[in-house]
Order: sequence, then structure tokens, then C-alpha cells
Amino acid sequence: MKLSARNQLPGKVKAIDVGVVTAEVVIALDGGGELTAVITKKSVENLGLTVGKKVYAVVKSTEVMVAID
Repeated sequence: MKLSARNQLPGKVKAIDVGVVTAEVVIALDGGGELTAVITKKSVENLGLTVGKKVYAVVKSTEVMVAID
């Protein structure tokens, strides 16, 4: 599958916390660090997500905010 999104970050599922409707999916990125995505419970099922599964975090946004302390 090809996507127009430039930010495709490879990693592996580190944890999945499934709620009634949504789930938090923690992805350990190949380059270091972690990213947490909130997706529907149905999407977790449809994608067959399990801990250790290879995935891509795809970031498509029209706006990115930058902050400093």
C-alpha cells in the first residue's frame, strides 16, 4: 500500500489498552521513542493488532505545533 503521508514511522506494538469503544496503542518506534495512538476498538480487531506486531505510525496533519519550556 502506498500513502501520500510523508511521516510513516516504523515500529512495533508495545502495548494495547482496549476500552469499550476506543483503544490506546503504544508503538515503540524503530528509531527510538514511543508514540501513542487512540483508535477504535474495531480498528484494533480489523488490523489484527497484537503486542510485538510490526506496524507503521502514519502522521498526516495540516498543522504541527512546536513548543519550548
